[in-house]
Amino acid sequence: IFPIYCTSLVILFMICSSATEFNAVKGLSSIPKAIKWMALNFVPNASALSKIPDIMEKLIETILLSIAATTVAAVFALIFGVMGSKATRVNNFMGTFSRFIASAFRNIPDAVWAMIFLLSFGQNVLTGYFALFFVSFGVLTRAFIETIDEASNGAIEALEATGASYSQIIYQAVIPSSLTQMISWILYMIETNIRSSTLIGILTGTGIGFIFDLYYKSMKYNVASLVVLSIVLAVFVIEFISNSVRRVIL
Repeated sequence: IFPIYCTSLVILFMICSSATEFNAVKGLSSIPKAIKWMALNFVPNASALSKIPDIMEKLIETILLSIAATTVAAVFALIFGVMGSKATRVNNFMGTFSRFIASAFRNIPDAVWAMIFLLSFGQNVLTGYFALFFVSFGVLTRAFIETIDEASNGAIEALEATGASYSQIIYQAVIPSSLTQMISWILYMIETNIRSSTLIGILTGTGIGFIFDLYYKSMKYNVASLVVLSIVLAVFVIEFISNSVRRVIL
């Protein structure tokens, strides 16, 4: 079976390479040249360092946009998560509707959402916000549905046995038992959105993605490299903070 599997992959690779006119040998041989070019051009210099205030301003804008989109999406995701969970749904229609919305929104890439809203709102922060919001809403809704299904069955049954109302079950059983896992998902989504917002910024003309695109197209590669380094550093810092919070709450 393994030789057949490997042969199939090779044949598939050859067909796809031929269809796209991709030359694997030429691609591999160009790697040393690319590394040499990056070593000579894609390195910050003294002139690039003078642009740090502008880069930091756009980086902070990107981080705040990601946090704002994720936190607002989390509020709506909690509502749809409660309606979509098998343990707390009001009726089958609302449960199916919530799951459908979650599946539809999370399976459309954020770049596609950005292009959709680009036609309506143009290149501005609102376009990037909505692109991040809808993807975050879809992912978090699905995650919250699964979290509620897994975490709160025992507590729900105990409150139902005492005659508790639906709102009491939600506030006293569902949210307390699922909160830590939900916070973990929100932190993960913030990390993901900070990465995604770079590409979205190129499309929407905002944030750190826009300033990278501006310097790169102006062939100011030294400044563009500093933008890339700032993004990488920001992602590592956010991930470190997120992991620290997870260790405390989980």
